[in-house]
Amino acid sequence: MSSPKFLARARSCLGRGLAALGVVLLLGVTGAAAGTYEFLAAPEIDLNRIYRVDKATGEVGACQYGLKEGTIGVTLCYPPGQGAGAQASSEYALIASRHEREGGVFRVDLRSGMMSICYVLNSAVVCTPQAK
Repeated sequence: MSSPKFLARARSCLGRGLAALGVVLLLGVTGAAAGTYEFLAAPEIDLNRIYRVDKATGEVGACQYGLKEGTIGVTLCYPPGQGAGAQASSEYALIASRHEREGGVFRVDLRSGMMSICYVLNSAVVCTPQAK
Protein backbone atom coordinates (compact mmCIF):
# COMPACT_ATOMS: atom_id res chain seq x y z
CA MET A 1 0.00 0.00 0.00
CA SER A 2 1.18 3.54 -0.76
CA SER A 3 1.22 6.18 1.93
CA PRO A 4 -0.86 9.38 1.50
CA LYS A 5 2.35 11.47 1.60
CA PHE A 6 3.89 9.39 -1.21
CA LEU A 7 0.75 9.76 -3.34
CA ALA A 8 0.65 13.52 -2.73
CA ARG A 9 4.31 13.85 -3.79
CA ALA A 10 3.73 11.71 -6.87
CA ARG A 11 0.74 13.86 -7.91
CA SER A 12 2.76 17.03 -7.30
CA CYS A 13 5.68 15.76 -9.39
CA LEU A 14 3.34 14.60 -12.15
CA GLY A 15 1.60 18.00 -12.14
CA ARG A 16 4.92 19.88 -12.38
CA GLY A 17 6.10 17.54 -15.13
CA LEU A 18 2.94 18.10 -17.17
CA ALA A 19 3.22 21.87 -16.64
CA ALA A 20 6.85 21.80 -17.83
CA LEU A 21 5.88 19.72 -20.86
CA GLY A 22 3.15 22.25 -21.67
CA VAL A 23 5.66 25.11 -21.51
CA VAL A 24 8.10 23.24 -23.78
CA LEU A 25 5.35 22.52 -26.31
CA LEU A 26 4.14 26.12 -26.19
CA LEU A 27 7.67 27.45 -26.75
CA GLY A 28 8.18 25.02 -29.61
CA VAL A 29 5.01 26.16 -31.37
CA THR A 30 5.79 29.83 -30.74
CA GLY A 31 9.38 29.41 -31.96
CA ALA A 32 8.25 27.72 -35.16
CA ALA A 33 5.77 30.49 -35.90
CA ALA A 34 8.29 33.24 -35.13
CA GLY A 35 10.64 32.49 -38.05
CA THR A 36 9.84 35.55 -40.16
CA TYR A 37 13.43 36.63 -40.85
CA GLU A 38 16.39 35.05 -42.61
CA PHE A 39 19.98 36.16 -42.01
CA LEU A 40 23.03 35.84 -44.25
CA ALA A 41 26.62 37.03 -44.00
CA ALA A 42 28.01 39.06 -46.89
CA PRO A 43 30.34 36.87 -48.97
CA GLU A 44 33.23 39.38 -48.81
CA ILE A 45 35.85 37.67 -46.64
CA ASP A 46 37.03 40.80 -44.83
CA LEU A 47 33.61 42.32 -44.10
CA ASN A 48 31.69 41.54 -40.90
CA ARG A 49 28.25 42.44 -42.27
CA ILE A 50 25.06 40.40 -41.83
CA TYR A 51 21.99 40.96 -44.00
CA ARG A 52 18.42 40.37 -42.82
CA VAL A 53 15.34 39.81 -44.98
CA ASP A 54 11.73 39.65 -43.89
CA LYS A 55 10.71 36.41 -45.58
CA ALA A 56 7.13 37.59 -46.21
CA THR A 57 7.71 41.19 -47.37
CA GLY A 58 11.24 41.10 -48.79
CA GLU A 59 12.37 44.10 -46.72
CA VAL A 60 16.18 44.03 -46.35
CA GLY A 61 18.40 45.55 -43.66
CA ALA A 62 21.97 44.92 -42.52
CA CYS A 63 24.16 45.27 -39.43
CA GLN A 64 27.87 45.05 -38.70
CA TYR A 65 30.32 45.52 -35.86
CA GLY A 66 31.91 48.93 -35.50
CA LEU A 67 34.62 50.39 -33.31
CA LYS A 68 33.88 53.19 -30.87
CA GLU A 69 36.54 54.63 -28.62
CA GLY A 70 36.09 53.85 -24.95
CA THR A 71 33.66 50.96 -25.57
CA ILE A 72 33.78 47.33 -26.59
CA GLY A 73 32.28 48.41 -29.89
CA VAL A 74 28.86 49.09 -31.35
CA THR A 75 26.39 47.42 -33.64
CA LEU A 76 26.01 49.57 -36.74
CA CYS A 77 22.72 48.90 -38.53
CA TYR A 78 21.62 50.10 -41.95
CA PRO A 79 17.87 50.50 -42.53
CA PRO A 80 16.13 49.69 -45.78
CA GLY A 81 16.66 52.39 -48.39
CA GLN A 82 15.74 52.66 -52.07
CA GLY A 83 14.41 49.34 -53.36
CA ALA A 84 15.07 47.52 -50.06
CA GLY A 85 11.70 48.25 -48.47
CA ALA A 86 8.72 45.93 -48.41
CA GLN A 87 7.86 44.32 -51.73
CA ALA A 88 4.72 42.46 -52.83
CA SER A 89 3.81 39.76 -50.31
CA SER A 90 5.58 36.52 -51.28
CA GLU A 91 8.32 34.18 -50.02
CA TYR A 92 11.76 35.84 -50.00
CA ALA A 93 15.25 34.57 -49.25
CA LEU A 94 18.83 35.83 -49.36
CA ILE A 95 21.56 34.16 -51.39
CA ALA A 96 25.24 35.06 -51.42
CA SER A 97 27.40 34.77 -54.48
CA ARG A 98 30.61 32.82 -54.12
CA HIS A 99 32.65 35.90 -55.03
CA GLU A 100 34.94 36.57 -52.07
CA ARG A 101 35.07 40.33 -52.78
CA GLU A 102 31.28 40.80 -53.06
CA GLY A 103 29.74 42.91 -50.28
CA GLY A 104 26.14 42.51 -51.42
CA VAL A 105 23.65 39.67 -51.51
CA PHE A 106 20.82 38.58 -53.81
CA ARG A 107 17.23 38.93 -52.61
CA VAL A 108 15.18 36.26 -54.38
CA ASP A 109 11.44 35.82 -54.60
CA LEU A 110 11.09 32.05 -54.35
CA ARG A 111 7.59 32.07 -55.88
CA SER A 112 8.13 34.29 -58.94
CA GLY A 113 11.87 33.79 -59.54
CA MET A 114 12.51 37.54 -59.47
CA MET A 115 15.87 38.71 -58.11
CA SER A 116 17.57 41.89 -57.04
CA ILE A 117 20.98 42.68 -55.62
CA CYS A 118 21.13 44.44 -52.26
CA TYR A 119 24.10 46.22 -50.73
CA VAL A 120 24.96 49.03 -48.33
CA LEU A 121 25.27 52.44 -49.95
CA ASN A 122 26.14 55.35 -47.67
CA SER A 123 23.95 54.73 -44.61
CA ALA A 124 21.20 52.45 -45.96
CA VAL A 125 20.65 49.13 -47.72
CA VAL A 126 19.63 49.62 -51.34
CA CYS A 127 18.44 47.02 -53.84
CA THR A 128 18.38 47.02 -57.62
CA PRO A 129 14.99 46.68 -59.33
CA GLN A 130 13.73 43.12 -59.42
CA ALA A 131 14.39 41.21 -62.62
CA LYS A 132 14.00 37.70 -63.94
